[in-house]
Amino acid sequence: MSVEVRDLPVFARRLRFARERAGLSQRELGRRIGMKDDAASPRINQYETGTHVPRSDTIEAIARELKIPVAYLFADGERLARMILAFSQLSVAEQERLMREAESRGRHR
Repeated sequence: MSVEVRDLPVFARRLRFARERAGLSQRELGRRIGMKDDAASPRINQYETGTHVPRSDTIEAIARELKIPVAYLFADGERLARMILAFSQLSVAEQERLMREAESRGRHR
């Protein structure tokens, strides 16, 4: 019986999406974060299937390698996840401008 992607834990779904978006195989991602060659693919597969959740230092290494914020991997909803990813790709100046605008709109509600 196969598991539907939408039924996987948030972390597992987002990790797989981010890895594929980066164009990396499970083995290559594992190698890049320091896993031994023979363990890299099985370990990343366990993370992507929700069989195992990595330690926080491994999560940080994965996020760094995939150039995504750790928060993206755990965001509750898809809209928030997309916002975190988009925000992280902006320049610091653009992030500041967007934050000021969002905070201003929030105060006027």
